[in-house]
Amino acid sequence: MPVTAPYGSWSSPVSTEVITSDAVGLVGGCIDGDDVYWVESHASQKGRASLWRLGPDGARTELTPDHNVRSSVHEYGGGAWSVADGVAVFVAFPSQVVHVIEHGAALRPITPEGKLRYGGLVVAPGSRSVYTVREDHTHSDIDAVNTLVRLDLDGDNADGGTVVASGADFYGQPAVSDDERLAWFEWDHPDMPWDATRLVVAESDGSEAVVVAGGADESAIHPAWGPDGSLVFCSDRSGYWNLYRWASSHVTALHHDPYDCCSAPWVLGGAPYTVLDADRLVVARWVDGLPQVGVVADGVFTGLPIEATSIDLGGTGPRTVAEIGHADAPGELSVIDWTDCSTTTVRRSSETDLPYVSVAEQLTWDSPEGQVHAWWYPPTNPDAVAPDGELPPVIVKSHGGPTSFSTADLSLSYQFWTSRGVGILDVNYGGSSHYGRTYRNRLRGQWGVVDVRDCVDAVRVVVERGLVDPHRVAIMGGSSGGYTTLQALVTSTAFGAGLSDFGISDLATLATDTHKFESHYTDRLVAPWPEGKSLYEERSPIHHLDRLASPMLLQQGTEDRVVPPSQAREMAAAVRAKGQPVALVLYEGEGHGFRRAETIAASLEAKLSFLGQVFGFVPAGGAPVLRIDNLDERGAPRNSD
Repeated sequence: MPVTAPYGSWSSPVSTEVITSDAVGLVGGCIDGDDVYWVESHASQKGRASLWRLGPDGARTELTPDHNVRSSVHEYGGGAWSVADGVAVFVAFPSQVVHVIEHGAALRPITPEGKLRYGGLVVAPGSRSVYTVREDHTHSDIDAVNTLVRLDLDGDNADGGTVVASGADFYGQPAVSDDERLAWFEWDHPDMPWDATRLVVAESDGSEAVVVAGGADESAIHPAWGPDGSLVFCSDRSGYWNLYRWASSHVTALHHDPYDCCSAPWVLGGAPYTVLDADRLVVARWVDGLPQVGVVADGVFTGLPIEATSIDLGGTGPRTVAEIGHADAPGELSVIDWTDCSTTTVRRSSETDLPYVSVAEQLTWDSPEGQVHAWWYPPTNPDAVAPDGELPPVIVKSHGGPTSFSTADLSLSYQFWTSRGVGILDVNYGGSSHYGRTYRNRLRGQWGVVDVRDCVDAVRVVVERGLVDPHRVAIMGGSSGGYTTLQALVTSTAFGAGLSDFGISDLATLATDTHKFESHYTDRLVAPWPEGKSLYEERSPIHHLDRLASPMLLQQGTEDRVVPPSQAREMAAAVRAKGQPVALVLYEGEGHGFRRAETIAASLEAKLSFLGQVFGFVPAGGAPVLRIDNLDERGAPRNSD
């Protein structure tokens, strides 16, 4: 018989130990000959990522047991490893030194230590060269110099590599053809790569460079060479990222779909589609937030029988490796044989099979700009039932980016909440990717307005449907999602609490004290700086605490280079001085995003204790009690006098 207990107090099988000890982060994969390669990370190893190989005999070998495979280019990294012809290269963190592993020889560095960072690595097939994005921090962090360079696999590359392209503010991961021609996309401030890029083709030394696509208001990204020497790429010139081909100096559309077939390129990486042969490609188009996998040939998209809530494709040929997400089971890295669409699992993101899960339900509603999308995860626990008449508390999740996207994948951290009786409402507010350029552009000049409005409207939808308790609604987010959280608390009355992880409280500080990649991001989202200074102040939560009436939890890594820790400290001090309930938790050694098992566990426990105190439920299992300044022992705000 189910036990009757208030929402939030249900006993759950999803402990912080389950989340941190068993979960594996999977980052890409590729097939080289008979071997499969991939990178996996473990919170129990402080987030260390390592390169693995699966041989044809089924043996798994960790190739980098003493290294952390991770790039810091653009701070977010990506493309930290590459394999071709049995040669593997990778970037070690934090040194950013590139190493090579080949033919059973000892691992060896091929770049010197110093102020150079590398990412987007590509081993040129049949060559002793590696092409990569290099970021030079010798003279400045905010004005670091980005170039494309060639590294010699047999040299020490003491000069940091031979420059093959320079002059642009940023470069995406290059693509190398069999005859060693290059293709890459590049862009300049104040654009981000989803705003405007140039797609360039050149010889291996960078000579005879020609811009073949892109320009103002066109994002041409993710090039890949076909076996016939043509170049395939994604472009949103139609309003959606579709596939195009450049050949004989002409660009032709490979299909016309009102759906995106790739994501916003936050990190460096290869093309997110599979080149089967000269005439056929496999791609996933995103329809209402879910991927449809199919073959594009002769201008037609033909669906394939592959079910997933997310999928990351790549590679060439009849067998490729894909990251596949599911709504009711852990994600996995699998080899897909395109001849029959059969899949062979290489690695699961978790070996824990939960006895029950809360499966995402799609919610949509209308806004002045059109439809808005969200995922609703209802409280789910067959072993517990709430008292008659009680409605559950809910956490509205605002994703980061803000030009990012939330999938419907099974998330253990979401199940942590839903299994305890707390609903999750994950909002893909206007500005999110995967819904076309117009949807992304809803946030242009409207950051802190449209995203907040959509989160508030999401609450209205679930309240009107009788799904949640309108008096126990929290909003939660990290990074830019943390900004939306804080901004929502000072501009609306929809939320009874806010949970901000490494969130932005002062937009002016973000514009003047962040890393190069995002240093002009707010020019598009808010206004050019410093011309728009008054608007930055108007949209900064720290300047409007007189409107704050809800408790706030701030959590922050001390080594964050994207959102300075000073923002959390200043926000907490200001809220505390105002007499409002606030808690600040700092995690030593953590950066932008929590990677260590102990931090992830402590962060979840802090949130649970915080909401329990604020919303009046007692978590099962005796979680540590978080101290909240200006909150008395009954959970009521203390008088600031």
